[in-house]
Amino acid sequence: MMASETAAVLAPGTAGVPPAPPPPYPPPLAGEGREGEAGGPRAQDEPVAHTCAASAITIFVCVTCRGGRPLDLVPVPGEALASATARAAQGTGIAVCPIRCLANCNRGLSAAVRRDGAWTYVFGNLDPSSGADALIEGAKLFAGAPDGLMPWRGRPDALKRGLVARTPPFDFAGDGR
Repeated sequence: MMASETAAVLAPGTAGVPPAPPPPYPPPLAGEGREGEAGGPRAQDEPVAHTCAASAITIFVCVTCRGGRPLDLVPVPGEALASATARAAQGTGIAVCPIRCLANCNRGLSAAVRRDGAWTYVFGNLDPSSGADALIEGAKLFAGAPDGLMPWRGRPDALKRGLVARTPPFDFAGDGR
């Protein structure tokens, strides 16, 4: 295609200016982009202190979740939830791991709570400010469950309303039916 033909294809008033490339998806985590880019280091953001290490209970928090909020919102609501959850987990023995996407985008801010040898629970529609406390409270309840199921009684309301799915442990042999 000749340059003059290219200009004719562009929208009126943009002759000679190619369209901007789409933003990366999922967006880069804090610290991965260049200075000043979305997802890059930002002085106004509080550093994310994650405690992703071997633990009997692990909370995976989607850091790319925007919960229906604008794409340019900084900090990203999922990052805020991950940071708040990591702070709330300090001293509890619960690991908090940021994860780039739980593929639960239609259900708002999301997290998964996993326990060794037990079911994994996926939650959505979490609030960036109160969701952290609910996740930690639920994880503590789950840690003490003798049957590997997170008890309904005593579960925070956000985890009752926000339950998306539970998945069996790797060694699950079926329900005997």
